[in-house]
Amino acid sequence: MLHSFRYGESKTIIDLLTATHGRMSCIAKLSKSPTAKLKKQYFQPLFIIEAVVELRQRAGLQPLKEARVAVPFASIPFSPAKLAIAMFTAEFLRGATRGETADDALFAYAENSVRWLDGSERSFANFHLVFMTRLAKFLGFYPNLDGYTPGCRFDLRASCFRTDVPVHADCLPPEEAEKIKLLLRMNYATMHLYRMSRAERNRMADIILRYYQLHVPDFPELKSLPVLKELFD
Repeated sequence: MLHSFRYGESKTIIDLLTATHGRMSCIAKLSKSPTAKLKKQYFQPLFIIEAVVELRQRAGLQPLKEARVAVPFASIPFSPAKLAIAMFTAEFLRGATRGETADDALFAYAENSVRWLDGSERSFANFHLVFMTRLAKFLGFYPNLDGYTPGCRFDLRASCFRTDVPVHADCLPPEEAEKIKLLLRMNYATMHLYRMSRAERNRMADIILRYYQLHVPDFPELKSLPVLKELFD
Protein backbone atom coordinates (compact mmCIF):
# COMPACT_ATOMS: atom_id res chain seq x y z
CA MET A 1 0.00 0.00 0.00
CA LEU A 2 1.51 3.31 -1.11
CA HIS A 3 -0.98 6.07 -0.43
CA SER A 4 -4.61 6.80 0.40
CA PHE A 5 -6.72 9.94 0.58
CA ARG A 6 -10.35 10.89 1.01
CA TYR A 7 -12.47 11.37 -2.11
CA GLY A 8 -15.79 13.09 -1.57
CA GLU A 9 -17.69 12.52 1.63
CA SER A 10 -17.50 8.75 1.97
CA LYS A 11 -14.92 7.25 -0.38
CA THR A 12 -11.14 6.81 -0.40
CA ILE A 13 -8.69 6.56 -3.29
CA ILE A 14 -5.93 4.03 -2.65
CA ASP A 15 -2.68 3.67 -4.60
CA LEU A 16 -1.25 0.15 -4.66
CA LEU A 17 1.81 -1.57 -6.05
CA THR A 18 0.68 -5.03 -7.13
CA ALA A 19 2.43 -8.16 -8.36
CA THR A 20 -0.08 -8.83 -11.15
CA HIS A 21 -0.98 -5.38 -12.49
CA GLY A 22 1.86 -3.07 -11.44
CA ARG A 23 0.68 0.28 -10.15
CA MET A 24 -3.04 0.50 -9.57
CA SER A 25 -5.36 3.20 -8.24
CA CYS A 26 -8.50 1.94 -6.54
CA ILE A 27 -11.57 3.51 -5.02
CA ALA A 28 -13.38 2.15 -1.99
CA LYS A 29 -15.72 2.97 0.84
CA LEU A 30 -13.89 2.18 4.06
CA SER A 31 -15.59 1.32 7.32
CA LYS A 32 -14.79 1.15 11.02
CA SER A 33 -17.15 -1.78 11.50
CA PRO A 34 -15.43 -4.94 12.85
CA THR A 35 -17.25 -7.02 10.22
CA ALA A 36 -16.44 -4.78 7.25
CA LYS A 37 -14.50 -6.21 4.29
CA LEU A 38 -12.61 -2.91 3.90
CA LYS A 39 -11.21 -1.36 7.07
CA LYS A 40 -9.34 1.93 7.25
CA GLN A 41 -6.53 0.45 9.34
CA TYR A 42 -5.54 -1.89 6.48
CA PHE A 43 -4.37 0.99 4.32
CA GLN A 44 -1.27 2.27 6.08
CA PRO A 45 2.10 3.01 4.37
CA LEU A 46 3.77 -0.18 3.09
CA PHE A 47 1.15 -2.52 4.53
CA ILE A 48 1.21 -5.80 2.60
CA ILE A 49 -2.38 -6.71 1.79
CA GLU A 50 -4.36 -9.18 -0.29
CA ALA A 51 -7.09 -7.39 -2.24
CA VAL A 52 -10.05 -8.27 -4.42
CA VAL A 53 -10.47 -5.70 -7.20
CA GLU A 54 -13.18 -5.46 -9.83
CA LEU A 55 -11.06 -4.81 -12.92
CA ARG A 56 -12.53 -2.46 -15.51
CA GLN A 57 -10.43 -2.00 -18.64
CA ARG A 58 -11.03 1.68 -19.25
CA ALA A 59 -11.57 2.84 -15.69
CA GLY A 60 -8.98 5.09 -14.10
CA LEU A 61 -10.06 3.98 -10.64
CA GLN A 62 -10.70 0.29 -10.01
CA PRO A 63 -13.38 -0.63 -7.43
CA LEU A 64 -11.78 -2.30 -4.42
CA LYS A 65 -14.16 -4.92 -3.05
CA GLU A 66 -12.27 -6.74 -0.31
CA ALA A 67 -8.92 -6.58 1.46
CA ARG A 68 -7.08 -8.19 4.32
CA VAL A 69 -3.64 -7.84 5.84
CA ALA A 70 -1.44 -10.53 4.31
CA VAL A 71 1.63 -9.95 6.48
CA PRO A 72 0.92 -8.57 9.97
CA PHE A 73 3.74 -6.25 11.01
CA ALA A 74 5.57 -6.92 14.26
CA SER A 75 7.40 -3.61 14.64
CA ILE A 76 6.87 -0.97 11.92
CA PRO A 77 3.62 0.53 13.32
CA PHE A 78 5.10 0.64 16.84
CA SER A 79 8.53 2.15 16.12
CA PRO A 80 8.60 5.91 15.37
CA ALA A 81 11.85 5.52 13.41
CA LYS A 82 10.59 2.60 11.31
CA LEU A 83 7.26 4.32 10.76
CA ALA A 84 9.04 7.42 9.42
CA ILE A 85 11.13 5.20 7.12
CA ALA A 86 7.98 3.39 5.96
CA MET A 87 6.18 6.66 5.18
CA PHE A 88 9.18 7.91 3.21
CA THR A 89 9.62 4.61 1.36
CA ALA A 90 5.95 4.47 0.41
CA GLU A 91 6.03 8.05 -0.89
CA PHE A 92 9.26 7.34 -2.76
CA LEU A 93 7.83 4.18 -4.37
CA ARG A 94 4.73 6.10 -5.42
CA GLY A 95 6.87 8.62 -7.27
CA ALA A 96 9.38 6.15 -8.70
CA THR A 97 6.90 3.57 -10.04
CA ARG A 98 4.19 5.83 -11.39
CA GLY A 99 4.04 4.26 -14.86
CA GLU A 100 5.14 0.72 -14.03
CA THR A 101 3.28 -2.30 -15.34
CA ALA A 102 3.32 -5.76 -13.75
CA ASP A 103 6.83 -6.74 -12.65
CA ASP A 104 7.14 -9.77 -10.39
CA ALA A 105 10.80 -9.09 -9.59
CA LEU A 106 10.20 -5.45 -8.64
CA PHE A 107 7.23 -6.38 -6.45
CA ALA A 108 9.18 -9.19 -4.76
CA TYR A 109 12.06 -6.80 -4.07
CA ALA A 110 9.72 -4.25 -2.49
CA GLU A 111 7.88 -6.87 -0.41
CA ASN A 112 11.06 -8.59 0.80
CA SER A 113 12.58 -5.23 1.70
CA VAL A 114 9.55 -4.29 3.80
CA ARG A 115 9.65 -7.68 5.52
CA TRP A 116 13.34 -7.15 6.29
CA LEU A 117 12.68 -3.73 7.80
CA ASP A 118 9.87 -5.06 9.98
CA GLY A 119 12.02 -7.94 11.20
CA SER A 120 15.19 -5.96 11.90
CA GLU A 121 16.00 -5.11 15.50
CA ARG A 122 18.78 -2.59 14.90
CA SER A 123 21.18 -1.22 12.26
CA PHE A 124 18.51 -0.07 9.81
CA ALA A 125 19.50 3.61 9.58
CA ASN A 126 20.71 3.18 5.99
CA PHE A 127 17.69 1.16 4.85
CA HIS A 128 16.23 3.92 2.67
CA LEU A 129 19.56 4.52 0.93
CA VAL A 130 20.00 0.86 0.02
CA PHE A 131 16.34 0.49 -0.96
CA MET A 132 16.39 3.48 -3.33
CA THR A 133 19.73 2.55 -4.87
CA ARG A 134 18.82 -1.08 -5.60
CA LEU A 135 15.35 -0.23 -6.89
CA ALA A 136 17.07 1.43 -9.87
CA LYS A 137 18.04 -2.07 -11.07
CA PHE A 138 14.38 -2.84 -11.73
CA LEU A 139 13.68 0.51 -13.36
CA GLY A 140 16.51 0.27 -15.88
CA PHE A 141 18.98 2.92 -14.77
CA TYR A 142 21.23 1.23 -12.21
CA PRO A 143 24.68 2.87 -12.21
CA ASN A 144 27.58 1.19 -13.97
CA LEU A 145 30.41 0.37 -11.56
CA ASP A 146 32.84 -0.82 -14.22
CA GLY A 147 34.38 2.56 -14.93
CA TYR A 148 35.38 3.42 -11.39
CA THR A 149 38.97 4.49 -10.76
CA PRO A 150 40.29 6.38 -7.71
CA GLY A 151 39.80 10.12 -8.20
CA CYS A 152 37.09 9.84 -10.84
CA ARG A 153 33.71 11.59 -10.82
CA PHE A 154 30.18 10.22 -11.03
CA ASP A 155 27.90 11.49 -13.78
CA LEU A 156 24.32 11.42 -12.47
CA ARG A 157 22.86 11.89 -15.95
CA ALA A 158 24.88 9.20 -17.70
CA SER A 159 24.81 6.83 -14.67
CA CYS A 160 28.53 6.16 -14.87
CA PHE A 161 31.92 7.06 -13.45
CA ARG A 162 34.17 9.25 -15.57
CA THR A 163 37.61 10.84 -15.35
CA ASP A 164 36.76 14.03 -17.24
CA VAL A 165 34.45 16.88 -16.25
CA PRO A 166 31.11 17.01 -18.14
CA VAL A 167 29.58 20.26 -19.38
CA HIS A 168 26.54 19.90 -17.08
CA ALA A 169 26.42 20.37 -13.30
CA ASP A 170 24.94 16.96 -12.39
CA CYS A 171 28.28 15.36 -11.62
CA LEU A 172 29.70 14.39 -8.23
CA PRO A 173 33.28 15.22 -7.21
CA PRO A 174 35.73 12.38 -6.43
CA GLU A 175 35.04 12.25 -2.68
CA GLU A 176 31.30 11.79 -3.26
CA ALA A 177 31.83 9.47 -6.23
CA GLU A 178 33.72 7.15 -3.89
CA LYS A 179 30.74 7.11 -1.51
CA ILE A 180 28.49 6.18 -4.43
CA LYS A 181 30.78 3.23 -5.14
CA LEU A 182 30.49 2.11 -1.51
CA LEU A 183 26.72 2.57 -1.53
CA LEU A 184 26.39 0.39 -4.63
CA ARG A 185 28.08 -2.43 -2.72
CA MET A 186 25.80 -2.23 0.33
CA ASN A 187 22.92 -4.56 1.03
CA TYR A 188 20.65 -4.93 4.04
CA ALA A 189 22.91 -7.50 5.66
CA THR A 190 26.11 -5.47 5.33
CA MET A 191 24.98 -1.84 5.47
CA HIS A 192 25.67 -1.61 9.22
CA LEU A 193 29.38 -1.97 8.43
CA TYR A 194 29.37 1.39 6.62
CA ARG A 195 29.44 4.16 9.21
CA MET A 196 27.70 7.39 8.24
CA SER A 197 26.96 10.55 10.18
CA ARG A 198 23.51 12.08 9.91
CA ALA A 199 24.91 14.78 7.60
CA GLU A 200 26.52 12.18 5.32
CA ARG A 201 23.37 10.05 5.25
CA ASN A 202 21.20 13.03 4.41
CA ARG A 203 23.57 14.16 1.69
CA MET A 204 23.45 10.70 0.11
CA ALA A 205 19.64 10.76 0.24
CA ASP A 206 19.63 14.11 -1.58
CA ILE A 207 22.00 12.74 -4.23
CA ILE A 208 19.92 9.61 -4.83
CA LEU A 209 16.71 11.64 -5.08
CA ARG A 210 18.37 13.99 -7.57
CA TYR A 211 19.38 10.90 -9.54
CA TYR A 212 15.76 9.78 -9.67
CA GLN A 213 14.61 13.24 -10.70
CA LEU A 214 16.94 13.00 -13.69
CA HIS A 215 15.74 9.53 -14.74
CA VAL A 216 12.04 9.40 -13.79
CA PRO A 217 9.79 11.94 -15.54
CA ASP A 218 7.99 14.26 -13.11
CA PHE A 219 9.53 12.66 -10.05
CA PRO A 220 8.09 14.72 -7.15
CA GLU A 221 9.58 16.44 -4.14
CA LEU A 222 9.01 14.12 -1.18
CA LYS A 223 7.16 15.70 1.72
CA SER A 224 8.28 13.03 4.19
CA LEU A 225 12.00 13.67 3.63
CA PRO A 226 12.48 16.39 6.31
CA VAL A 227 11.16 14.05 9.01
CA LEU A 228 13.46 11.25 7.88
CA LYS A 229 16.45 13.60 7.95
CA GLU A 230 16.00 14.15 11.68
CA LEU A 231 16.39 10.45 12.48
CA PHE A 232 19.54 8.77 13.76
CA ASP A 233 22.83 10.34 14.76
